[in-house]
Amino acid sequence: MAGNTTGNMFRVTTFGSSHGTALGAVVDGCPAGLELRTEDIQQELNQRRPGTSKITTPRGEKDRVEVLSGIFEGKTDGTPIAAVVYNKDADSSDYEPFRNKPRPGHGDYTWTAKYGCYDYRGGGRGSGRNTIGHVIGGAVAKKLLKLQNIKVISHVTQVADVKAQHVAYGHIEEYSSRNLVRCADLNAAKLMEEKILEAKAKGDSVGGVVETLAFGVPAGLGEPVFDKLDSDLAQALMGIGAVKGVEIGFGFQLVESTASATNDEYYLEGKQIKTTTNTSGGIVGGISNGMPIVARMAVKPTPSISTVQKTVDLVKMEETEIHIKGRHDPCICPRVTPVAEAAVAMVLADHMLRSGFINPRHV
Repeated sequence: MAGNTTGNMFRVTTFGSSHGTALGAVVDGCPAGLELRTEDIQQELNQRRPGTSKITTPRGEKDRVEVLSGIFEGKTDGTPIAAVVYNKDADSSDYEPFRNKPRPGHGDYTWTAKYGCYDYRGGGRGSGRNTIGHVIGGAVAKKLLKLQNIKVISHVTQVADVKAQHVAYGHIEEYSSRNLVRCADLNAAKLMEEKILEAKAKGDSVGGVVETLAFGVPAGLGEPVFDKLDSDLAQALMGIGAVKGVEIGFGFQLVESTASATNDEYYLEGKQIKTTTNTSGGIVGGISNGMPIVARMAVKPTPSISTVQKTVDLVKMEETEIHIKGRHDPCICPRVTPVAEAAVAMVLADHMLRSGFINPRHV
């Protein structure tokens, strides 16, 4: 099956499934000499692991990572970095009734239509749990970007109909870490949590918007025409399960305005060229312009809900109903923030290598 590897020079291949033995990633193309510890990867995985609060799935996975190769005496050695997380708390019994009955909103039917079979246990390879591989790759990418003073941050800006008010860039990381929703607007965060718990009590779920920002990105990243920086970012973010839309900068808001009002005009700050506004989200003509990268993604409501839903029995070829049980997130947005950071970081690391900002052999 294709589609398991991302990147050109900084390549990440993920593997595993929700209820299989393990999940993980192989990171190839990371230069030698990068200081990297298992704890660096574990710290990122802790941000996305389940069972951490009342608004996430209660599945009790610790998601302890084991690095198999690529690190010697605390530094990368230029060979592939392989890391694995073993599943410890998988309970497949709740999924047996869906062996031949595709769940609405999941990839059960479409994967069966394509491959003729599907691992129905917890979503198999299509489960959100597979983003463990994203986060492993992103952890390495973020360490690489840190050497270039590039920082990637994600936060939740909307849950259901509750929207966060603008928060100054300098406070986003601090404020969003203060609440379970990971929203930088503390007042909105309370309302968002209420919306999530309300949906959970009804056996339902809600979606939202996650914004990812990258600071310190130099001008000149991006390869026209097909490997534009924004197209690669959009592909990476759309590759995250449950994401149904991506916009860069002002995105769809731009259609309601005029060029005279939204063109980012240039000015000099010393010898640096900057723009007075950032409606483009730091990317013009598919190439970074040195301003902060801004990307947002629309995350749909978690499709696993406990209400009765209509489906089809693929063996009997007759209509039927299913009632999903198990442990699921009433809103995936808080746990998807580190995954979004990872996706963006991997793209930026790849383009930093491709554009010559990072030596591909040794840091």
